[in-house]
Amino acid sequence: MCGIVGYFGSDKARQYLLEGLERLEYRGYDSAGISILDHEKNRFVSVKTVGRVETLKKRTSHLKEAMLGMGHTRWATHGGVSETNAHPHYAYNGRFIVVHNGVIDNYKTLKADHLKGIDVVNDTNTEVIASLLARFAEKMTVEDAIKQTLDLLEGSFALLILDQDHPSVLYGAKNKSPLILATSNGDWYIASDLLALPSNTERFHVMSDHTWFKLENKTLTSYQAHGATIDFDFEAFKDLGPLAERGEHAHFMLKEMLEQPQILETLVAHHQSHGFDEALVTALKEASSLEIIAAGTSWHAGLVGKHLLEKTLMKPVNVHIASEFAYHPPFVSEHPLFIFISQSGETADLIACHPYIKTKEAPLLTITNVPTSSLSRMADYVLDLKAGPEIAVASTKAYTAQITMIALLCAHITHDQALSNDILTIASSMREFLQDHIKIQPLVKELLTNHHAFYMGRGLDYLTGLEAALKLKEISYIQTEGFAAGELKHGTIALIEEDTPIIALIGEASTSALTRNNIHEVEARGAKALVISFKSLSEPTDAIIFEDVNPMLSPLLLVVPTQLIAYYAALMRGLDIDKPRNLAKSVTVE
Repeated sequence: MCGIVGYFGSDKARQYLLEGLERLEYRGYDSAGISILDHEKNRFVSVKTVGRVETLKKRTSHLKEAMLGMGHTRWATHGGVSETNAHPHYAYNGRFIVVHNGVIDNYKTLKADHLKGIDVVNDTNTEVIASLLARFAEKMTVEDAIKQTLDLLEGSFALLILDQDHPSVLYGAKNKSPLILATSNGDWYIASDLLALPSNTERFHVMSDHTWFKLENKTLTSYQAHGATIDFDFEAFKDLGPLAERGEHAHFMLKEMLEQPQILETLVAHHQSHGFDEALVTALKEASSLEIIAAGTSWHAGLVGKHLLEKTLMKPVNVHIASEFAYHPPFVSEHPLFIFISQSGETADLIACHPYIKTKEAPLLTITNVPTSSLSRMADYVLDLKAGPEIAVASTKAYTAQITMIALLCAHITHDQALSNDILTIASSMREFLQDHIKIQPLVKELLTNHHAFYMGRGLDYLTGLEAALKLKEISYIQTEGFAAGELKHGTIALIEEDTPIIALIGEASTSALTRNNIHEVEARGAKALVISFKSLSEPTDAIIFEDVNPMLSPLLLVVPTQLIAYYAALMRGLDIDKPRNLAKSVTVE
């Protein structure tokens, strides 16, 4: 959610800002804007719009190229969707201009204590930052005003700041929300995501919390929060752009689903040749419990991972919703090991859990698709999913990569080569099924005729149903519930009526007969049931039947048709599959 880009270079500010914002569209947004230097007037001009970056491009076509500017895509949190609330925001006197990702928790207090008598122009929490800078700069240098402002801010922020009185300077600051500084051929680029950086980038620095910088005439000075100068460490840049292109596919989500077999094979090959850090293996064995913390799809992957890890390590594994854990931490064992699971590595709910984890002085493992992310830098150990950029808001390949990573870790601990071979078998079955993915479309057209639907199963099938239900509701807007089939008569059956869509997952031999009974119960009440099963557990009327695989890995295969069901349900409704309403790819605000 929300995106920031900045440029200080030769003469391509407008070009880069718009291109960078386009590359950040996948994160989710509802308005956009840029501020760019007008060299003739030696002043910054801003253009803002509700809607897509394409509209912003048209509305800024009259602007000349410039050496300095910044841009933003906003996902509304405080205040509705409007041009007034879109970034960039100005101070009360027009001097400072700010773009901001994050939320300032104490903005009301700051307004009351420091900005009395100043009119509020918009409904956001960002305007207070620009106005604080202006108020403090009346009595001190800009650098001191920034230090004092940063010291007062509570919450999360990635900031870029322009000063109308000094139009050859760009400032940036970071706490909790990601911000990256990069350079190439003497030009400087700033972005909230590596994907927004241009392909010719040479080096980049991922900013740490409580740091800020000043770019004056393209010369960088970097600081700790309270003003002491520091050196930013830069590393070589690898262009991710080609991996983030849709290619011949109609949607990123379809492309990413089709990439899943290759990702599984890549992970197996990598860990067969490189293994895992033995220090991590030792830490897992020595821990008294494992505490998995995640959100959304990653939480569902953690639930599956719990089964794998408990059977491997024979110790308690608990799975927590990050937003709950952060403020209501449960009792944990004396020597836990914590595991963060996150596609982006920037999930604000997980970042909020970190202060508590530090108090436990326990090891932390992060499993993520972005090894340069905030959650990676917090961790003692990092496992890179190697899935490539995931652009569609609805996660698919990251989910299967997360489960595969945990399975491979378990195989390494137990020296179980067979488990790696089982993953390769699943990858082959996935590929065969996905090659003919269009066959799902008529099933969806016949089944999903209502505004609600249900997934049911038992054991691992139930956990797969939770993820399947999330996918369907995310992109088709069909109200969908995943429930444990054994709970049917404990409440959910009251919702079953004529033509209610029920999708049943049967991958567990010990409970397949019980789930079949539940299917008969809903069909007796008029429901339309679609069954996805494995060959040894199947019946002739099942809609989708896979060859048998290792039951512990069955979620990897059973989830694939449910991803396609969600995709084709959204396609049938003519919806924006890659950018569903109100959702953001990377949830960087709590």
